[in-house]
Amino acid sequence: MRLVIARCQVDYAGRLTAHLPMATRLLLVKSDGSVSVHSDDRAYKPLNWMSPPCWLIEDGNLWIVENKAGEKLVITIENVIDEMKHDLGAEPGLVKDGVEAHLQELLAEHITTLGDGYSLVRREYPTAIGPVDILARDAGGAAVAVEIKRRGEIDGVEQLTRYLELLNRDPLLSPVQGVFAAQQIKPQARTLAEDRGIRCVTLDYDSLRGIESNEFRLF
Repeated sequence: MRLVIARCQVDYAGRLTAHLPMATRLLLVKSDGSVSVHSDDRAYKPLNWMSPPCWLIEDGNLWIVENKAGEKLVITIENVIDEMKHDLGAEPGLVKDGVEAHLQELLAEHITTLGDGYSLVRREYPTAIGPVDILARDAGGAAVAVEIKRRGEIDGVEQLTRYLELLNRDPLLSPVQGVFAAQQIKPQARTLAEDRGIRCVTLDYDSLRGIESNEFRLF
């Protein structure tokens, strides 16, 4: 892991173009080759980034990051304030809550819960910012990223939004739709998800396990 605090400007050229004027920012270079640009006013979401596979070429104060699709992230550095490198070692990965992990397993087994004609691509689909719980295809063949929570809150919607932004840069997957699936979804999270075009699905844990509810049984 390499961290560089520098005064820089950033230009992205690809399917879209974006420009960040000169300012002090954190440049993060990971061992997988990914490069991301961060500011101090947002918790985790980078201002811009390039996901692997990509290549960083440093020419003096100019960084050029390019991927196999020809998209470029050009970082012009005015001056470096601080820099450090550190080997973080092997990542053991996120250990999910037991019910949440089981929900993922069950939904993968019964993927048509999301709709007729859905098919599973894989669980824990890898990305540069972490694995997507489930990647599927709908009846029309479009890619669908599914984020699964026991309790659906705004943080989960933000997490899925980041995955979708990243996955939609992949021409082999784009356009990628989003599904936010949980046993309970808070109203604020549902509103945010729907505003971003993300479909919400409430999961019935017992139904997925094939267990009938005893709520209305006399005996």
